Formats: sequence, structure tokens, C-alpha cells
Amino acid sequence: MTNAPFALPSNTTYVIGHRNPDADAICSAIAYAALKEARGEKSHVAARCGNSNARIDTILGRFRHPLPVYLSDVWPRVRDLMEPGVVTVPENATCAEALELIDRHDVALLPVVDAAGRVVGTISLPHLGGIFIPRVSKPKLMRQVHGTLANIARALKAVVIHAVDESRPEELYVRLGTMDFRSFWKISEREGIPAANSLIIVGDRTDIQLRAIELGLRGIIVTSGLPIDDEVVARARARGVNVISSPYDSATTAWVVRTASSIERVVERSFGSVSRDARISDIRRKMATLAAPALMVLDDDGMLAGVLTKSDILKPIQTRLVLVDHNEITQAVSGADEVQITEIIDHHRLGPMNTAAPILFINEPVGSTCTIVADLFRSSGLVPSPETAGIMMAGLISDTLHLNSPTTTPKDAEILSWLSGVAGEEPRALAEAIFSSGSVIQAHTPAEIVQADQKLYDEDGVRFSVSQVEELGFSNFWGRSVEIAGELGELRKRDRLSFAALLVTDINTQNSLLLVKGDPDLIERITYSQIQKDEIFDLPGIVSRKKQLIPYLTSLLREIRS
Repeated sequence: MTNAPFALPSNTTYVIGHRNPDADAICSAIAYAALKEARGEKSHVAARCGNSNARIDTILGRFRHPLPVYLSDVWPRVRDLMEPGVVTVPENATCAEALELIDRHDVALLPVVDAAGRVVGTISLPHLGGIFIPRVSKPKLMRQVHGTLANIARALKAVVIHAVDESRPEELYVRLGTMDFRSFWKISEREGIPAANSLIIVGDRTDIQLRAIELGLRGIIVTSGLPIDDEVVARARARGVNVISSPYDSATTAWVVRTASSIERVVERSFGSVSRDARISDIRRKMATLAAPALMVLDDDGMLAGVLTKSDILKPIQTRLVLVDHNEITQAVSGADEVQITEIIDHHRLGPMNTAAPILFINEPVGSTCTIVADLFRSSGLVPSPETAGIMMAGLISDTLHLNSPTTTPKDAEILSWLSGVAGEEPRALAEAIFSSGSVIQAHTPAEIVQADQKLYDEDGVRFSVSQVEELGFSNFWGRSVEIAGELGELRKRDRLSFAALLVTDINTQNSLLLVKGDPDLIERITYSQIQKDEIFDLPGIVSRKKQLIPYLTSLLREIRS
């Protein structure tokens, strides 16, 4: 199993049980997704956020149903909100081309990419504004163009009459040939601008055109599509002067020529980037201090995968969950508090849980969540398939210890009888198959044992966990009690818990052992008989974590606080 995050389909609602799922969590998720399908509510998918076990495998194998889809977490990630269809601009583009892309696609920022498609920087209107906003204190810079004559011709949509080395990047200075012939070029001489780096924009002034050729200017741009004398063209060829015919008037031509500058000098080479798998909750903090309007989203190879803007992180999260067999956020799949929880179907105590909007919340004091789901089938006038009915039977039998748990209600027995008729299964035979499906303690490592069906609780700021395994006798536990106790202590330290407990229940005798590691104030208040000092206690008649053990532990915590 991989913990690598993957993209969740936006139109799917996941029906999911608690972490370290037991049979009821898995079976009720499968059954509630089937109920939604039977009601015509599409796109509900059963899911899980933990590993299977021998009991679950036995149940699903018996009723030929695959394991629900595995979700390591549902944290909203950059890939869920980013804009994937990114408009880019090559680093050799002109300012005119960048401006056109910004205008056409209505974007605030363009990624600039090299020939291999890797991001080398960004460009935006503020960056381009530095070129086009007049700076009267520096008139020479106002006439500067950094680019190629080919780019200038392309920006002008011009006709090239004569071209010499037009693709060479160079620094050029533009001047209008509107003055008298006698004063032409004197300003350029005062500014020390070489003729070879000068462009003249001129109308049908043959005298100015010939003088520019005589001086050896880099090029002549004749405006408004006006005719150019053959003599001018011939002399330009002889002197190696470029001649371009612009369709625009002189003022427009002068502005467009400046837009033909390469973006190279205005590219912002320092830019923020983020992985597409980064959590949105982490990125929000980064975006709050970001001066740029967006982050570049890069894939594992460093190639551009998208752009995440400040407005993108305000989009609603599309992932939706239905929680079954739990209602406390500490027991839910990681990231559940960052997505839409649309429904909760449960039979446990109410824990702290906030939702952004009202939701459907069904909470009944019955022995299993499968009991609730089966009753919803009945009240809707729907009959589940024999396989789904069998799966609900299994979840109910497992959670109520075949109706022997203190949590069992008359409704559980009634629903089990109804399901038995639909599934064609005899409850006792199914119970024997479930409870003889294998020992958790015998088949798993100590780390897996203490996390099997583990639930986290937060009682007025005191965080603790209680795991539970069900066995046929205690012999397997006593054979590994020392290593299990050591691993439980490590779990408490690693998860920074006040205490961690493991309830080992003997299905045959309906008794349990309690292994506890942690808070000595709580341990010394446990009134049950100690089998091993301050560590293992004998709990006769205790089989329900929900109805018996948790209320007892929380009463001890209240004693400590008082």
C-alpha cells in the first residue's frame, strides 16, 4: 500500500469509516454507498483510511466484495485548486507578444519558459510597465529598444524591403525624422548614440531617408505604407542599411517598435514555486506573505504543471465525505476537517465536530452502524442485495459480539433477523466464521496490534487512545504481553498522548484485559484488579469500549480534574 497522495475525483462523495477500521466501519461504508446508489444518488464510493484484517477479509471474501478504496488522507492539495492549462511565453518573446497573451487570456502573470519548457521566471503588467511608462528624466532610455530587427518587423506587421543581419539581438535607439534636414542627427550626436545603433522613423521625406543612409544608420522605418523611391532602396542596399515599410502612422509605429523589445531584461527571475502535492493549508500561510500574485506549480521533474493564484486558494474544496461509525474529527481520515463533510451516520458518543453548513446527522444508541444503515434500507422501502445484506449482518454481528455486547438493543436483534432472511445466511454460522477467522495478536506485529481498531479521544484537552482486539481466549496475549506493552508505550510517546490503552476481549467468556501505559494519576485510580502492577488489569464483564470502558475512563479524568 502506498501513502502517496493522489488526485481525488471532484464529483465523488466518499463514504468512509474511522482510522484503523473495524468490521462495522468497513461494512457500514460499503452498505451506505449501496443505499445511496439504490436511491439514485450517484457517485458515492465506499472508502477506508486504514488496513484490512483477517476478520474483514473473511467477511468480504464470503460475500465476494472488494475492499473499499484506500485514502491515506483527504487534505486539499495544490493540484485540486491550481489552474492546469497554463499560458506561457518563451524567454525570447517580445514585450508585444507578452502583452498580447496577457490581454487575450486575461491573466495577471505569465510564466516564462526556456526551450525545454522549464520555468525561468515570470512577467506581468507591472514588469512591462517599466518599459512603456515615460521617464522624462531619462529621454535616452525612452527611445531604447533591446531586440532584433526581425522582431520589430514582426511586431509592426511590416514589409521588409531590405534586411541585413536582422536576427541579431542588439540595443537600438529610435528617433522620429520629423525635423528639418539641417538639424537632423544633431541631437543624436549630442547624446553620443552611434549611427549603427540607430533607427529612424520617417514618412515620405526622401531627403531625411537619404541622409540616414549616408550616415550609415542601422535602419529606416517608413510609415503609413508610403511608397519608397527606388533610389533610396538602391543606396540602402549599397550601404547595408535596413529598410522596413510600416502600415502604421509615425506615432503608432514609434510605440509598437518599443514593444518589440525582448522580455529578457524585464523577466522576474526570482519566483515562488510549489509542488502540486503540497497541502493548501500550508500554502495559505506562504501566499499571505507573497508579493507576487501567483506561485508556479512544478511536477516531480521540475516542469511547469500549473499556476496557483491568490484567488485560487479561496475556491471551495470539492472533496465530500460521509462519515460512518464515528463522529470525532480525531478519529476521521487525515484532512477531514479541511473538506466538506455532508453526512454522519454513527452510534457512538458525540465528540467535538464543527461543520461549515448544516448536515444530515443520524446518531442512534444501537449496537452497530450497520444496524442504522439496514434500518434506512427498510424505511426507504428498499431491499439490499443478498451480498450487501450479508455484509451488514457481518458488521452487526462483529460489533455486538453476536448480540452479546452490552451495547446490543432489541433493534439490533430485529434488524439481524430481517437481514438474515434477505441474505439467506444463518446468523450463528456467520458468527462462527467471523470470530474464528484468525487471531490479530498471533498474525500481526506489536505495532499493528496496538493500532488495530485504535481510536483517539480528546477529553477537555486530555488526549488519549484506546485500541481493542477480540480473541478466543487470552493465551495469545500472554505469550506476547511484554512486547505489546513496550510498543504501546512507544505509541503513547510518539503520538504525545496522556495515556494509551489496549482492551483485549475474550469473545467466549465476555471478559477483557486492559493494558495501560501513561499517566500514573489515572492508572492508580483504576479500581479493577491488577494482574500486573500498574499495567494490566482484569475487567470481568467488560466487552464494550464505547458503552463501558470509555465512560469509565472519562469518569477517572473528571476525578483528576476535580
